[in-house]
Amino acid sequence: MLGTEIPQELTDAQVVAQSLVDRSYFALIVERYEDKLMRYIRRLGVSSHEDRQDILQEIFLKVYKNLNGFDSGLLFSSWIYRIAHNETISWYRKQNVRPEGHLISDNEELFLYIPDGGASAEQLVDEAIDAKRLRQALLVLDAKYRDPIILRFFEHKEYDEISDILKIPIGTVGTLISRGKMKLQMILTNEETTSTKQP
Repeated sequence: MLGTEIPQELTDAQVVAQSLVDRSYFALIVERYEDKLMRYIRRLGVSSHEDRQDILQEIFLKVYKNLNGFDSGLLFSSWIYRIAHNETISWYRKQNVRPEGHLISDNEELFLYIPDGGASAEQLVDEAIDAKRLRQALLVLDAKYRDPIILRFFEHKEYDEISDILKIPIGTVGTLISRGKMKLQMILTNEETTSTKQP
């Protein structure tokens, strides 16, 4: 934990500015983002706690080294999530493995609310779907759709933040999320159809 000498109410931008002068302030960045990024890495499919710890270390190391290059015109959270995303993808490439899809523990219930806007009677999910089914469906989903869906519905990022994190145009974010939701619906519908046909 941080000592009382570092004010907790500082904004991310203020903490970054202070960290450039006094590196002890960097501990506040770690404190604010450690749990969030650990969850995000897990949601991207890294199942081993040790592997997540290793990736998290690399993320904070990269953030620390590149703090001078942070563009204060951007949201710090978008910048650090971008680094987290890249480091996780790099880890997969080095390991030559596929995401294992451990979004959350099997004993946790996950509710994914995706507003339909009233445009269609069918929704991606009725109201909620359990974690296991969602995890399996997301594993099948192409990464270009999975990544923005995780950021939007699990990390609660706005479209402009997702655009910054994934380095894609904001219009593309909306398109990928919309198509990804449809593809998820198809995967889940096919899964239901298959399970009802089995004896």
